[in-house]
Amino acid sequence: MKNNYLNIVGLAYRAGKCSTGEDIIVNDIQQNRAKLVLMASDIGPRTRKKLMNKCNTYEVPFVFVDDRETLSNAIGKSQRVAAAILDKGFAAKIQSLLG
Repeated sequence: MKNNYLNIVGLAYRAGKCSTGEDIIVNDIQQNRAKLVLMASDIGPRTRKKLMNKCNTYEVPFVFVDDRETLSNAIGKSQRVAAAILDKGFAAKIQSLLG
């Protein structure tokens, strides 16, 4: 059941409701567009700290998920360590699946 969230992440990306890339995610957090930030378990310490601080400051929930390869495969792009979900519905569904 836990990996069903990957299907929702892929769906959100194809629907244009998901952003990737550190600078784009930070911008989406600051603009209150990000509803949930997913971070790979093997994200670098500098990027982890930066995204966690932004999420905490702007009160955006974040969750650590599988490794970067699994997250990248769900999105269909290589070497993605984080993704921001920009839709409330997708974010709620992913959070419920991750429990």
